[in-house]
Amino acid sequence: MKIIDKEILSVDTPRVLIDYDVLMSNIHMVHGYAERYQVDVRPHVKSHKSLDIAAIQLEEGAKGLTAAKVDEAAVFFNTATKSFTLAYPLTEEHKIQRILSSTRQFSLDMNLIVDSEEGYEVVALMCKRLGIKLKIYIKIDVGLKRCGLPPGDPRILRIARKVLSDGHLELAGLLSHAGHVYRAGNIDEVIRIARDELKILFRVRKYLLDYDIETKRISIGSTPSLLAGIDLQGISEIRPGNYVFMDRITWKLGLIAPEQIALTVMSTVVSKNKNHFIIDAGSKVLSSDTGAHGSKILEGYGLAYPAEKYLEEDYRMKIISLSEEHGFIERPDFDLPLGTRIRIIPNHACPVVNLTDSLVVHSRNIIRHVWKVHARGKVL
Repeated sequence: MKIIDKEILSVDTPRVLIDYDVLMSNIHMVHGYAERYQVDVRPHVKSHKSLDIAAIQLEEGAKGLTAAKVDEAAVFFNTATKSFTLAYPLTEEHKIQRILSSTRQFSLDMNLIVDSEEGYEVVALMCKRLGIKLKIYIKIDVGLKRCGLPPGDPRILRIARKVLSDGHLELAGLLSHAGHVYRAGNIDEVIRIARDELKILFRVRKYLLDYDIETKRISIGSTPSLLAGIDLQGISEIRPGNYVFMDRITWKLGLIAPEQIALTVMSTVVSKNKNHFIIDAGSKVLSSDTGAHGSKILEGYGLAYPAEKYLEEDYRMKIISLSEEHGFIERPDFDLPLGTRIRIIPNHACPVVNLTDSLVVHSRNIIRHVWKVHARGKVL
């Protein structure tokens, strides 16, 4: 749906806004960075869940897409790419069968990940049963301690050998996600974590090479790691997600300026008391996320500004509490009348997107489009 010449101040609230010009600038920035080091961009769709944004990323040169869950990935199988990575360890036969059936139906170039011998066995079994070939990445834990095998774990070699001996599987390479970078306290710590990720992966690659196993590709994720601007020589591809939007945490880490934040939320003051302005955006809009992967550097649930004073330092306010349908803004030393429009920078953009049906896309504060969140709620 296209809406022409409508000010964002007139939008019904609460609504999630996307600044088209900032979105495009962020996409160009990351693609330029990747081009400098001749690495592929395979963006993660879990951040935007939008066919419209995926189409832009592919037009800009993305070599494929990354998804988290089977149903999420399926939304994008009719896009301009046939190359997908499901960056989530599948261990259940019925889910593997679903992704393999789609691989056959849509003639996809599909990459799965494994981080256990049990996971490998069930993927291998289903590929043999259905007669389908696909590529396998071995996921390496580079510090998040969520999924992945620690460097030096003997299972890495055992899985690699099993994949190489399996006629239905191909060893794609090594994959990691340095999500613990969101726990960093400053940009120097971000840079250290990003460099450590590469050192670990290169060490695992050498370990496998000592046993005559060549690692064809190394794939890394995490937007903050890329914003740190580290040297990507030796890397094959990057899988950033949140770079299209940015948010309060990437700003707080010192990686971006606030003007680079494409996603904001428009809300309205609906009540007030001596301590708070009450707005119509609560946890069902902003989420109760105080920062990805246990970040400790943020206080509250977002920064708020009177919409006509957006990003003006003297008008910055903090959302200190949420209920389901209400947000509590700590009252500053100025008053706001009921009905005042409030523009919010959320802590973490990704869960905000998954809480809305659509994104209001504007350019220079004029609404141009409304994009559907096609993969909202696709968590199976």
